[in-house]
Amino acid sequence: MLTSVKHPNIVNLLGFCVEDSEMVLVTKSICNGYLIDYLGNVNHMRKLTWEKRLKICIDVAHALNYLHYEMEDENMIKNRDITSYNIGLDEHWGAKIVNFRWSIFLPPNQQDEVLYPKRCFDRPSYVDPQYVKTAFDPIYRKVNVRGLGHVARQSFCMGTLEGMIDPILKEESGENNFGLNKGPNKDSLHTFMKIAYECVAETQDQRPTMKVVVKELEKALSFQVSQRSKTLIFVIHMQNAC
Repeated sequence: MLTSVKHPNIVNLLGFCVEDSEMVLVTKSICNGYLIDYLGNVNHMRKLTWEKRLKICIDVAHALNYLHYEMEDENMIKNRDITSYNIGLDEHWGAKIVNFRWSIFLPPNQQDEVLYPKRCFDRPSYVDPQYVKTAFDPIYRKVNVRGLGHVARQSFCMGTLEGMIDPILKEESGENNFGLNKGPNKDSLHTFMKIAYECVAETQDQRPTMKVVVKELEKALSFQVSQRSKTLIFVIHMQNAC
């Protein structure tokens, strides 16, 4: 599959090696590790500002949009294992999908039934609930036994979704340590929360296309960048005034 995809947000296959029982794929180096390395470590999470997190989401959304709609001959690839373990970060913090182990090709007009796997995935808590009905994250089962997606939907409807946001983001002061307007811009955050809510709908036909996801994530990023620019201009103005 990697030989058939060419996209800046999908890992670049350089070659492969088959020698006796050893089989190795050679890909371009992922200099900054994987997303799980940061989300699983409180100190490392501070490196992922809200703006960086949005850009990572956008990169992955662009890759998925390519796999779903922009491949040659109208073919489609469903990755089926988009997790923080399989998102690599390059030297510029650009995100790349790195694992296609559970992926399948879908020719044009293929029936959706083929999407349902005959065996379980390695990380069931990430799986679309339409694949595995018991998909869950244990952290959130105390709130709802059906898992994270259900908790997120409930919180969005109740207007309490902001309470699930990483508290580190609320301490954020920006790339240049400016203390003004700490954390995510309100419009940016609410735009992100709305599209995230739509993405965790229970059935696939209720969820937005990746084209819509890309558009809304880029809108959220533009709100955040605009705030940063205004803050920078304000600080420069104050420094000149002093």
